[in-house]
Amino acid sequence: MSAPAAAPARLCGIGDEAARSLDDQLRIHRELGLPGLELRTVDGRWIHELDEPATDRLVARVRAEGLAVPVVDTPLGGWSTTVATPLADELRVLEVSAGRALRLGCERLRCMSYPDDGRGEPEWEREALSRMRALAREAERLGVTLLHENCHGWASASAERSLRMLERVDSDRLRLLFDAGNGVWYGYEGPDFLRRVLPWVEHVHLKDAVRGETGEVSATAPGAGRAGLARSLAELRTHGYDGWYSVEPHLVHMPHLAVTGDDAALESSYRAYVEELRTAWPGLVRRAVDGR
Repeated sequence: MSAPAAAPARLCGIGDEAARSLDDQLRIHRELGLPGLELRTVDGRWIHELDEPATDRLVARVRAEGLAVPVVDTPLGGWSTTVATPLADELRVLEVSAGRALRLGCERLRCMSYPDDGRGEPEWEREALSRMRALAREAERLGVTLLHENCHGWASASAERSLRMLERVDSDRLRLLFDAGNGVWYGYEGPDFLRRVLPWVEHVHLKDAVRGETGEVSATAPGAGRAGLARSLAELRTHGYDGWYSVEPHLVHMPHLAVTGDDAALESSYRAYVEELRTAWPGLVRRAVDGR
């Protein structure tokens, strides 16, 4: 289980957190001076769900804007699946997503590790890891790398599980995506999780959140929550992380809850979030935006 090589540092953002349509996603990121666009959905559809004309238009428009696509987010192993989802369907999603990502100059795909369907441990672990091995072997064949996010699924529950997954799958085509805010939702300290898995982190989501007295979790402005965002950023810099940081406010658009705001609310909240990041961490964001 060797640690991956680092990539150049940049700031990007998840497009559908800013806008629903491709044109608006591109416009907003261009106007904010962000050099990258992490693609999740376009006009409400995952990248693998687009028809060929829509895919051709996506590739042409992104190239025309000169934006990098560091990661394509897929639903593989995520909140819309369980360990009972047909594996053949998942492999097909991976194949289509990989082909379209590569056309966009991107070889990294976000995934998760399959929520339980009620079977419990240890059967959940066996099935989840079996699926992650199958996905990783297919990623090897396709020439893409899977980035497992600490969100939904078996390996997301702790740093120990994430490391066990990496060891059991044993593939250079499986690495980690660290979401700085997800620990608040899932009951662990984000910076502590990060410290354990740092050598395998290849992408970072910038998010913050707070848990209320009755247990409900709400996203907040960056640095205003209890995710330990500042500590995580310090850990990353100390470690020498120089990959992409991706803006994911989750204030207006929460796809796992089927909650989203109107176009104006999406854009205004996203713009405000980027400006709050620039104020709170000017060194990080200035280096990312300016490419230094």
